[in-house]
Amino acid sequence: MLKNYLKIALRYLLKNKLYSLINIFGLAVGIASFVLIMLYVNYEKGFDTFEGSENVYRTYMDYLEGDTFVPGDAMTYNASGPALKELFPEVVDYVRLYYFENLAFQVGEKTLEQPLGSLADPSYFDIFKYPLLKGDPKTVLAEPNAIVLSRSFAQKLFGNENPLQKRVSVFEDGTETQLTVTGIMEDVPKTVHFRNSFLISYETEKTLTDFGPQAHELNWNMNNYYTYLKLAPNTNIDVLRQKIMDSDIEKNDTERHNIEPIEAIHLYSNKPYEVTANGSILRIKFLTAIAFIIIVLSWLNYVNLSTTKSMERAKEAGIRKVAGAKKSQLIFQSLIESILLNVIAMTIGLSMVFAVMPLYNKITGNELYLDWEALINLTPYFIFILGGIVLSGLYPALLLSRFSPAKALKGKVRASTEGIGLRKGLIVTQFFATIVLLTGTFVITKQINFLDNQPIGANVDQIIALHGTVVSDKADSLVVNDFRILQEQLEVFPFVESTAIAQTYPGDSFDNLSSTRGLWLPDGRKDDKNVFYTYHAQPDYFDLMDMEFLAGGTFIPNSNLEGNQIVVNETFLKTMGFSSTDELINKTVTFWGNNDWRVMGVIKDYYHFGLKSPVLPTIIRYDDNISNILIKLDKSDTSVAGVASALNQIENKWREVFPQSTFDYTFLDEKFEAQYEQDKAFGNAFQIFTVLSILIASLGLFGLTAYTVVLRKKEIGIRKVNGATITQVLTLLNKDFVKLLGLAFLIAMPSAWYVMNQWLEGFTYRTNFSWWIFALAGLTALLITFLTVSWQSFKAAVTNPVESLKDE
Repeated sequence: MLKNYLKIALRYLLKNKLYSLINIFGLAVGIASFVLIMLYVNYEKGFDTFEGSENVYRTYMDYLEGDTFVPGDAMTYNASGPALKELFPEVVDYVRLYYFENLAFQVGEKTLEQPLGSLADPSYFDIFKYPLLKGDPKTVLAEPNAIVLSRSFAQKLFGNENPLQKRVSVFEDGTETQLTVTGIMEDVPKTVHFRNSFLISYETEKTLTDFGPQAHELNWNMNNYYTYLKLAPNTNIDVLRQKIMDSDIEKNDTERHNIEPIEAIHLYSNKPYEVTANGSILRIKFLTAIAFIIIVLSWLNYVNLSTTKSMERAKEAGIRKVAGAKKSQLIFQSLIESILLNVIAMTIGLSMVFAVMPLYNKITGNELYLDWEALINLTPYFIFILGGIVLSGLYPALLLSRFSPAKALKGKVRASTEGIGLRKGLIVTQFFATIVLLTGTFVITKQINFLDNQPIGANVDQIIALHGTVVSDKADSLVVNDFRILQEQLEVFPFVESTAIAQTYPGDSFDNLSSTRGLWLPDGRKDDKNVFYTYHAQPDYFDLMDMEFLAGGTFIPNSNLEGNQIVVNETFLKTMGFSSTDELINKTVTFWGNNDWRVMGVIKDYYHFGLKSPVLPTIIRYDDNISNILIKLDKSDTSVAGVASALNQIENKWREVFPQSTFDYTFLDEKFEAQYEQDKAFGNAFQIFTVLSILIASLGLFGLTAYTVVLRKKEIGIRKVNGATITQVLTLLNKDFVKLLGLAFLIAMPSAWYVMNQWLEGFTYRTNFSWWIFALAGLTALLITFLTVSWQSFKAAVTNPVESLKDE
């Protein structure tokens, strides 16, 4: 019996090729889009999940702003972990990580830089259950000067040799430390917010960092550590969190400790000094909503098109009933056709996923795969799809089974309007989704353009930052002198407009900023509630970056104030309560125990972290320390070949001055734009899936138009016989859909406004929600409706009325 049902279903689909093609294409696109989006959603939600991760929490700092504590810093003190373990029995253990953005490693003649590594307590492998390939997890980080390498980093350093117990030289700010390889760990997965490629035993901090042995002792002075806690199973998190916040272990009434689950960091945390740029739960919610909208739209299309064809199959149903077919058999036959069509569509949809995966990965910036593990993770969604297939096929099946044999065989079913209200409701739903998605696309595009075109208060074009690591046994003073020689020699090149030295630059991360709380002025002003951020630079920095001075000027070299000169920004001025820039010039400021920082100038605010973050109160210090050499290229030759030639000459000069070193560079404009990469990727994905949603919705509109034409075929014929023109017929058929569109537009406007305002709130500086966005979305939807409906309407309008009226 089942074989017979399948034969009939297959014959019907092959006979009605256009109907089958539209349905299969719409469903395939819907399923492919749904799977692609949910692959990305699962990837983002899968961050930091490992054995026991549900009991791992990160502690962070809350800072007092006004009368309220707000999340203020992802880093804590070296005393935080030990104190929390001692005070709270729920804390089983802790691990502290001191993060190195880059270290230089040397083995024999081989020297290379490796990013993303940390000092770590011995408890690391007990808390983070990542595989250790070689070594004892209990002892690999127990002794000073021990290092654990990731598998791929060990391969870079030692090739195929066994690296255990081998020596590695590590250089931090030119200082060499000898380490012994005690273990090899598997490469940390990409779905981890803290991707360490090497781990150095925490005890090595005494010699590897420039903090000095005293800073290694437990203290509440330097919050430079990421601290993770392993909690006892079944801990009441809300109770523990409140106890930690109330504990005041740091003895400071302007800050407190707090905790958050490690599994939530990637999507929910966006604090200063995060290890890496995290994702966004709001983006995930948006994409999930789009995924379900697309798949539901594809099912609505199937319902519309199936009910359209059911009118044509009324006589077939009537004959089957007269021949003795039961209602259940008709329903089952229709469901078999639905399932067969959906299985074909799913097969094509999954093939589409494989085909477009490389392009999709490029858009999202990830490396997603549709392997067995991914398929298993998608099982709940496949169950949802299966349920949708059955439900979407059930209504047309029930409609077909209810036809009266007598009416069906007399051809009177065509005149029935049964179910038209439901189908109109489905079309309103499709219009609603289309308008909301169009509005979202226009808002996202407008915001991205706003970010791209808004002046940032500094010029990052044609500027390169050199930040290689020098491996040398020279004294620090001699290395600094070599950097000055390099800077002078670089300025001789005709393609170099100017150079400067600075610790950081616009677009760089929090890692190269220091911070302070507690700032005093001689007139008695004091601020110990706000966080002030600071970095060092040399006098030419402001001119090279085209920063505007509102008062005063840059640092004065070779003066008796040289080491104590600072430049502050507008926000610093406002935070300290000054109404005029002149009030602050030449005033002294006290912080970091130094009461003689002299304000030389006030610069106009610039967006160090782009327009997603507020401008921070910033202090720029005069310091001779060598960090990034910034090179502004001459604009006379900006071609690819010209820039490549300039980079080659710069590298040659670098290696001439520093034969033993690593060389690296960054284009500041690219680094700054990278802050918006995830938002642009989200915008691109949103636009693509909006277009697909509109395509699917148009197919549904096509289905209802076809059904309407079938219902009103004789009416159109009679009107044409009585002199109706083609334009009048088109107006007749279009006006009902315009009414439905108008209703959907009224419902969609407040929904779209609310949803997109939620997204815009993720940006400190954002574009305004203009009225024309709604108008453009409505007009676009109207144009799509006219194009889709008029195709079918025009065919009906030009049909010979004799053909419409002769069938009785």
